[in-house]
Amino acid sequence: MAAITAKMVKELRDKTGAGMLDCKKALAASDGDVELAIEHLRKAGIAKAAKKAGRTTNEGSVVIHIQDGTAAVVEVLCETDFVARNAKFRQYAADLARRVAVEWDGDGDLSEQIRKAEEAGIGELVSNVGENIRIRRAVRWTGDGEFASYIHMGGKIGVLLEAAGETTQELLNDVCMHIAAFSPRYIQADDVPPEVVAKEKEIAAAQMAGKPPQILEKIIAGKVNKWFTEVCLFRQPWLRDDKKTLAKVAPNLQVRRFLRWQIGEDID
Repeated sequence: MAAITAKMVKELRDKTGAGMLDCKKALAASDGDVELAIEHLRKAGIAKAAKKAGRTTNEGSVVIHIQDGTAAVVEVLCETDFVARNAKFRQYAADLARRVAVEWDGDGDLSEQIRKAEEAGIGELVSNVGENIRIRRAVRWTGDGEFASYIHMGGKIGVLLEAAGETTQELLNDVCMHIAAFSPRYIQADDVPPEVVAKEKEIAAAQMAGKPPQILEKIIAGKVNKWFTEVCLFRQPWLRDDKKTLAKVAPNLQVRRFLRWQIGEDID
């Protein structure tokens, strides 16, 4: 059996909000596997869905550049907030996002290619600011939809969105802010993978152990539908009016894809 350390217990507590003793028991039951421990806690009704973003542990900036039908997002990390606010650091990150959008080809994750190409530039920046700097992520999108973005807290959180249908710039800006605030994982309920839905049903069933079989199915369906309102963009309570949803506010809006990055978040 794996040794359960105080660090592991703290990590699980940070992710779930459960008590220290409950976290320790869950880790012991899962042989130290944090994801299985989270599942144990949820089945026991002690923890809600794991917060994948977790607690940020690094400094840096998320930068977005949109130009001529392309969009790029980069996450550049450093050691301290002091350097994250440094003019040279911020200029490098902004220039990098522009170059990824304008000078590179492709649609999708370019992290590995960008890191290799930027080794010399990173080395020069490290010499100038005196801290370790690294490019953590880089994505480039192309498409015929409309792009919109939002940067929160000076680059601590960045959101990029591609949409079509009936849109306005004001609506798209609001959707980006909503994503930043509420961290949806999916666009619609239909986008949730079947195995993820099955796992939520399993967790709901474990929470309702002992209920009569004739009502159990309805209870499970209700719990899964409530979970959809927590993780699906179009079902979450709307940023501007929590009595409505985006589905009600903009029924003809098509969100093709979005991403929400937070500095230092868990991306395993």
